[in-house]
Amino acid sequence: MQELVTLKGNDVFTDSLIVSRGTGVAHRKLKETIRKHQKVMERFGKLSAPYQAESTGGRPEEYYLLNEEQATFLITLLKNTKPVVEFKARLVSEFYKMRRFILERQTQAWIETRQAGKLTRKAETDTIKKLVEYAKSQGSTHADMLYMTYSKLANKMAGIQKRDEATVMQLNNLSLMENIILHVIDTGILTGKHYKEIYKDCKKRLETVRDLAYLEASA
Repeated sequence: MQELVTLKGNDVFTDSLIVSRGTGVAHRKLKETIRKHQKVMERFGKLSAPYQAESTGGRPEEYYLLNEEQATFLITLLKNTKPVVEFKARLVSEFYKMRRFILERQTQAWIETRQAGKLTRKAETDTIKKLVEYAKSQGSTHADMLYMTYSKLANKMAGIQKRDEATVMQLNNLSLMENIILHVIDTGILTGKHYKEIYKDCKKRLETVRDLAYLEASA
C-alpha cells in the first residue's frame, strides 16, 4: 500500500495524486480545484510548480505537493462520499503519526539509538564485506549486490522503510536483526556453507525472531 504522507526535513507532505487515488476524485478535477483556490491555499504555504510524476509511457502526470494544512483544506472542499470520508480519516491519522515521529526524532533517546544502530550497521557491513569475497570465491558474479540484499532483508524484518524515519522501537528491532545477520554470516562462513544457503539461514532466523516478537514486516 502506498504511503499517504512523506517526511521532508521537519515537515510532512502528501500530494494531489495520492488524494485523487484515495478519494476516487479525478485528478484533473482536483488540480482544477487547487488552481481555483490557489490564493487561499497559499495562506498555508506557497504552492510549488506542478511536479512531474514518473510515467511508464505517454505523457507524464503533473501533480501538486501539499503540506498538511493545504491537504486538509483541499479535502474540506470535496463532497463527503464514503470513500472521501474514509480517506480523510486515514490522512488525518497519518499526518498525526508523522508529527509525533518528528517530535520523537528530536529526543535524546532517538539520537542515541540511531547512533548505536550505526555502529551495529558498521559491524554488519564489515561482515558482509567478508561474505562478498567468500561468495566470489564460490563463483558469484554479483556478490557486490549482497550489501543491498541484506540491507533490504534487515529493514523488511524490522518493519522499516527508511532508517531516518524509524521510531526508537523500530531502530532497536533493526539493530537486533543486523546483529543476528552478522553472527549467522560468520557462522556460515566458518562452517563452509554456500553463500546462498547462508542467506536462507539468515532469512529463516529473522522470520522466527519476527514472529516470536510479533513484529510487523514492511512491504
